[in-house]
Amino acid sequence: MFRYVHTNIIAKDSAKLICFYKSVLKCKSIGEKLNLSGEWLDRLTGVPGAHIVGEHLCLPGYDENRPTLEIFSYDQMQISDPSPINHCGIAHMAFEVDDVETVLASILAAGGGQIGEVVRAEYEDGRKAAFVYATDIEGNIIELQSWSKE
Repeated sequence: MFRYVHTNIIAKDSAKLICFYKSVLKCKSIGEKLNLSGEWLDRLTGVPGAHIVGEHLCLPGYDENRPTLEIFSYDQMQISDPSPINHCGIAHMAFEVDDVETVLASILAAGGGQIGEVVRAEYEDGRKAAFVYATDIEGNIIELQSWSKE
């Protein structure tokens, strides 16, 4: 077997970030809460005395069988400045939504942020799209996109 399973976000406050993704971006709890520690976790992470808490959330449009968004916090974490949109490595998660502006407003009302402007593009095949980059409440970058064939 070979399949994609999950994406992980290390949160400063996992409970608060989990609530944000559930309420604003329609992720759902699948009852897979994490409270992990032990010698095996220390060996896996390379962090002595590692302890993590968090939860797996079902991504919108999928069932509880995966893929999920895994959000957790370590008791001891390295805090760094948020990465700019053009940094090397994984840059953002994208969500297809019915209305980019409405979901962006929900993100902003919940304490998230916006990067750049809402833009519209028309493709040669007649598809039209709206895009915007936003941030969750901890600065992780989210792309919102909506598509139509008008």
